Amino acid sequence: QVQLVESGGALVQPGGSLRLSCVASGSIFSINAIYWHRQAPGKEREFVGVTTSTGSTNYASSVKGRFTISRDNAKNTVYLQMNSLKPEDTAVYYCNKWLPGIGFGSWGQGTQVTVSS
Repeated sequence: QVQLVESGGALVQPGGSLRLSCVASGSIFSINAIYWHRQAPGKEREFVGVTTSTGSTNYASSVKGRFTISRDNAKNTVYLQMNSLKPEDTAVYYCNKWLPGIGFGSWGQGTQVTVSS
């Protein structure tokens, strides 16, 4: 199975920017959809955005206009560009795949994003 590993989390001040990476062990072109989720302490894992093999994207209303998902099939990588970060964006961020008839793959370690002054 194709494994996904996220990275790039850091401490950033409000209003700052950060780009997270999701690197796959194989081709991401064959994966119908790759999702970004996040989970803040004491809260449920939350949908952030998704990209499909056709390049379409969809975002949660809380991040729309600030976050952008892109993909580089040649590098087997999906990116999450985060701009105008707010303290409420603080969370562990995860990428995962959705497979028709199967659902999500296993959840990895995630990468910590902390937005604080």
